[in-house]
Amino acid sequence: MVPLPDHRPQNLSLGPLEAEILDIIYDLEEVTVKDVHDRILADPDRELAYASVTTVMRRLTQKGWLDCDKADRAFRWRPRISREQAQMLKSHDRLKRFLAVSSPDVVAAFADSLDVDSLERLNAIAQRIQAVRRQREEQS
Repeated sequence: MVPLPDHRPQNLSLGPLEAEILDIIYDLEEVTVKDVHDRILADPDRELAYASVTTVMRRLTQKGWLDCDKADRAFRWRPRISREQAQMLKSHDRLKRFLAVSSPDVVAAFADSLDVDSLERLNAIAQRIQAVRRQREEQS
């Protein structure tokens, strides 16, 4: 089982433009504002000011999603966690919030309404968790 990343952005929720820009940065790995701005404007139906891209990238840096370094005369941004780690943190956060507000009856009713594939996935996850816990107990 892959552990949660050591770094966690301060706020996991992102606005639509923040999510779009972060997705571009994940694709390109390390970028300048111009790289992101050019990628967005590659769509002829889009308009977005260069300054808006700069503002969003600074906001993502403040939230803990990006690192920024100055190399030569340009600022370069890169993600602090991978796309997969971000998805893992978001899923973990949603599950914790769901379990925090749900009684066992609500969770059971929810599980009862799932289709067969979803139930099989839940069972596979539960079996995986039990196997990992047994393995930890055997090692300690």
